[in-house]
Amino acid sequence: MGMSINTNPGAILAAVAAAKASRMMDEAMTRLSTGKRINTAKDDPGALQVAVRMEAEINGLTASLRNANDAQSAVDTGEQALAEVHTLLLRMRELAVAASSETSTTADRASLNSEVTALETEIDRIGTSTTWGGINLLDGTFSDGAAMVFQIGPRSGNTMSFTMGLLKATTAVEAQGGLGLTSDVTTRTNASAYISSIDAAISVVSSRRGSFGAASNRLDSTIANLTNMRANIEAAKGQVVDTDFAAETAKLARAQILMQAATAMLAQANASKQTTLSLITG
Repeated sequence: MGMSINTNPGAILAAVAAAKASRMMDEAMTRLSTGKRINTAKDDPGALQVAVRMEAEINGLTASLRNANDAQSAVDTGEQALAEVHTLLLRMRELAVAASSETSTTADRASLNSEVTALETEIDRIGTSTTWGGINLLDGTFSDGAAMVFQIGPRSGNTMSFTMGLLKATTAVEAQGGLGLTSDVTTRTNASAYISSIDAAISVVSSRRGSFGAASNRLDSTIANLTNMRANIEAAKGQVVDTDFAAETAKLARAQILMQAATAMLAQANASKQTTLSLITG
């Protein structure tokens, strides 16, 4: 090969190698500093699409998990209110039993009736004032086909409906929560009839509490499933986008060595032209 000073192939190739090593170093340092294998679309277009879909799924599951926890909290709030009503009904039955005995005087029954009336009023107050997050639960808003709907999944249609019902002491007995009470134990006959009314009311509340408990148990399972799904998808996404630190550290070391070698060879190639020039200058 002839000796030339216009073109320096060795220096050109060394410069290309140095640029390539520099890009390798930049890529490795970016991945090591961010912890992500994919930082821009050009890093891996196909994997980026997969990662975006996974991220959307994870975000949806996270929101669904919050919804499910909120739903369970609302259901448990309603059930606890009914538990208190259960306690009141048991006390009212005790009063009715006392009033149905001939050993109770008219004055005794009047006093017992006052407490019964007060307890019925308290049941109505619980029905109208039991709220969760400002939402009335037992005032009839979510009864008779107007169920409370919870979004418990990341996709359209992943819902759960639950009828909270109506809690009202004097409303006719019905499965949604009407208790059909009359607040009258002023006579033995009325007190005896009131015992039957209380028993029917207790049955209604027990049934409603069972429904609330079943809904809470279902939400327990939903929350566990959503948690598992999110964990699995997050792990899969990590496999797609996370940096392999061992591999990238090795790549960075390799790139640094190549950069040093290319720089040294570039200097050598440039120096070789000085030798050629010395032939002219003597």
